[in-house]
Amino acid sequence: MKKKTQIFFLHGGETFKNQKDYLHFLKTRKISLERKVRWSAVYLRKNLGRNFEIIKPRMPLQDNAKYNDWKINFERYIPYFRNGVILIGNSLGGIFLAKYLSEHKFPKKILSTYLICPPFDDTVPGEDLVGGFKLKSDLSLLEKNSKNLYLMFSKDDNVVPLSHAEKYRNKLKNAKIIIYKNKGGHFLISKFPEIIRMIKKDVKK
Repeated sequence: MKKKTQIFFLHGGETFKNQKDYLHFLKTRKISLERKVRWSAVYLRKNLGRNFEIIKPRMPLQDNAKYNDWKINFERYIPYFRNGVILIGNSLGGIFLAKYLSEHKFPKKILSTYLICPPFDDTVPGEDLVGGFKLKSDLSLLEKNSKNLYLMFSKDDNVVPLSHAEKYRNKLKNAKIIIYKNKGGHFLISKFPEIIRMIKKDVKK
């Protein structure tokens, strides 16, 4: 029996310079009683079907993330990955994968890596990208680790500016950088059919 294609989905998060800023965020962030319907693990399961195994861990302290904490948690999953795993990182999850895969030779074969609106550096308006998520200057290992590397951005993103796409483009030779006109700002969308088609196409190859 053919084993399912694994998809490891890494969510986004927030980072803060200090406890005071973090507490201010908790006191002032917008809250809503409405149910949020976003594309994520449930959407992927529904639209990709039975041949895929979706793994979506909850990373430590999502609202006050530290790279080393996420690294420890991520590495605990690696022994369970099979060759041909697909990695998806959304926002902070995207720069986490970019950093990790550019600093470590991955022990399993990665079929594809999708970085969705990943920040490149600490020039995100109104937010601090700290906590150890800073990328090193050489990202070449990121491309060597992943056969198919996709970075996806949106022109209407009010969190990660389009300039970050160009910064990645300057560092990566073979990555496919895709820019959408409108993806609900910071990819706050309920459906993402493009990524479904791309995943299925990569698996067929």
